[in-house]
Amino acid sequence: MESLVVTPISQAASNQRSGRAGRTAPGKCFRLFTAWSFKNELEENTVPEIQRTNMGNVVLQLKALGINDLLNFDFMDAPPAETLMRAFESLYALGALNDKGELTKLGRRMAEFPLEPMLSKAVIISEKYKCVKEILSTVSMLSIGASVFYKPKEKAVHADTARLNFARGGGGDQISLLRCYNEWEDNDHGTQWCFENYVQVKSMRKARDIRDQLSGLCERVEIEETSCGLDDFEPVLKSFTAGFFFNVAKLSRSGDYTTVKSRTTCYLHPGSVLAKDEVPSKWLCYFELSFTTKEYMRQCCPIKGEWLVELAPHYYNQQDIEEAKGKKMPKQRKVR
Repeated sequence: MESLVVTPISQAASNQRSGRAGRTAPGKCFRLFTAWSFKNELEENTVPEIQRTNMGNVVLQLKALGINDLLNFDFMDAPPAETLMRAFESLYALGALNDKGELTKLGRRMAEFPLEPMLSKAVIISEKYKCVKEILSTVSMLSIGASVFYKPKEKAVHADTARLNFARGGGGDQISLLRCYNEWEDNDHGTQWCFENYVQVKSMRKARDIRDQLSGLCERVEIEETSCGLDDFEPVLKSFTAGFFFNVAKLSRSGDYTTVKSRTTCYLHPGSVLAKDEVPSKWLCYFELSFTTKEYMRQCCPIKGEWLVELAPHYYNQQDIEEAKGKKMPKQRKVR
């Protein structure tokens, strides 16, 4: 399971930051940890990113280039074999690789997009549900991270209200982001609209650039830009779930969420629009997990359990759904 985990920096990164203090003029660097921690708790050097991140996109690109023997490939910093095998497994589950580890037709199309495999799968599947335009906008907004909305301290209530306006009508965080993008587009990509709705204009422009790029790539792989509108956003959520079926959680009796396959307890992020709902959704599909004080699910949308068998029959079966629903507890008999 991929997640964002808060970890200490390395000694090298710490020294690099202190170098910033005296870059243009004499300065001082104050570190919020002890000298003992620096010497004994921090690693000397930062672990290369290739050795600690999801290798799905790297494996997909190398396969598209015709490089098949990845375990013996001459990486500058070789990733652990387990990471590569996990990438193979996830790509196989997404349908990008066949039983022999070769690229499928779907995998070749996915490799055309500079996105994480799960996002590129969602884009391609959206063609089936005739909601390509909506998915392109949603994926573009998800790609820019959590920097869409801002909340100034003196106007926190106004900012929260503006954000919840996008959530009216349901659909969770993904559909809220889509409504935000569509409204910005309807208002001629205006800066004033962003100011009034507490939306970062730079982030929106970046999302527009990403969307334009993805739209051009859809032409290359012959995906027609169909639209379903927002009156019925179920096709959009289905397309998203088709790519992120790994990231599904079910509401348990305790009121917490539990991932369907690994049975990991996780929680709705307080920043999610679904966190304000009085009646929690039974099933959620999330974009990513963030480990801070708890395992928080970020960018969540409500889904239906039966979709999983329809969208990923090779990964889920009816028994998984029934088990997740839970069985009734047997009645306790009184013993005198």
